[in-house]
Amino acid sequence: MTDTVSFGYEDIAAEEKQARVGQVFSSVARRYDIMNDAMSGGLHRLWKDRFVARVKPRPGEMILDMAGGTGDIAFRMQKHGALVTVSDINPDMLAVGMERAAERDIGGLSWSEQNAEELSFDSNSFDAYTIAFGIRNVTHIDKALKEAHRVLKRGGRFFCLEFSTTTWPGFSEVYDFYSHKIVPKVGQMIAGDADSYRYLIESIRRFPDMPRFEGMVRDAGFVQTRCEPILGGLVAIHSGWKI
Repeated sequence: MTDTVSFGYEDIAAEEKQARVGQVFSSVARRYDIMNDAMSGGLHRLWKDRFVARVKPRPGEMILDMAGGTGDIAFRMQKHGALVTVSDINPDMLAVGMERAAERDIGGLSWSEQNAEELSFDSNSFDAYTIAFGIRNVTHIDKALKEAHRVLKRGGRFFCLEFSTTTWPGFSEVYDFYSHKIVPKVGQMIAGDADSYRYLIESIRRFPDMPRFEGMVRDAGFVQTRCEPILGGLVAIHSGWKI
């Protein structure tokens, strides 16, 4: 049987997903941060601040920021003196991040094109691994989680910021209407691309809920796993330790 995975609401052959996701992010790369502001009303900035506060980056720490593309998380961690490697499978997203770093005169970052499922880094290389709004776009999430575990040092920590399913009564219905009916139209107006943003919303709906994803983090070998819901689980911070 052919291995199938989700691409939004479609089920496609696993070998097709990487290229199709790549097309989405190449299309939206230049407008990605503007669209994040438009879609979240600027809340994504507060979520990312909270996320980095949980990571607690320290001077000299080696941190891998996977799916770090435009640099939002890496820039925040670099301020604390961490040595951040920004990795992304999409060269267009990395190019935007490098341009932004140069414009802001932010140094001390390494940039590396990487597939989260097959990292080229040595085992036991990093003190922390972060991934924000990227894990749901990976073809095989379990492989990416195992790679995250592999490249972390003993005592290393894993942090993932990702959309999930809110459990607040009433709010989920409002958000469903907004995300399915409004976001693609906003994407068309701002980025000239409704389909890519329709996929991004659909990919959230297909992503495992908080308990199931926390179980996947544990299955990858992490211990003391934790899930911190934001807005009832609309967004969640998942974490775990390698021992």
